[in-house]
Amino acid sequence: MTDSNNIDAKLAELGITLPTPTKPVAAYVPFVITGNLLFLSGQLNMRDGKVVQTGVVGRDATVDDAIAAAKLCAVNILAQTKSALGDLARVKKIVKLGGFVASTHDFTDQPKIINGASELMQAVFGDAGQHARFAVGVASLPLNAVVEIDAVIEFK
Repeated sequence: MTDSNNIDAKLAELGITLPTPTKPVAAYVPFVITGNLLFLSGQLNMRDGKVVQTGVVGRDATVDDAIAAAKLCAVNILAQTKSALGDLARVKKIVKLGGFVASTHDFTDQPKIINGASELMQAVFGDAGQHARFAVGVASLPLNAVVEIDAVIEFK
């Protein structure tokens, strides 16, 4: 899928409107470009400047809550990507997603949660959305978010 109209149509079909990208909450930049790779800083599950789902999976949030949060992180990744590249049609490949899930010490379904983001990337970009990935549990995340996801994207 290399046509802007196709990507816009796919986003509309999925009911996704890209938000204005969030600004960094500390001393870093939202993305770095080197060669033909775009490295995106971690995106939280934020909407309108606020974290939507807070807490820890297994205590404060359900698996379904966290999957929805991962999808929102993916939408924010798309928004940052469009900001960085000017057009999502420039995406050649989603290379890697890194998923962090705030979870209790005995929770082990982090991969299921990050699937929310992975499946969205594949729905938007087709084969180019298939990627390498990690999904790990952590004690807490910035702003008490339940999920944070970063990305490496190859572009043309």
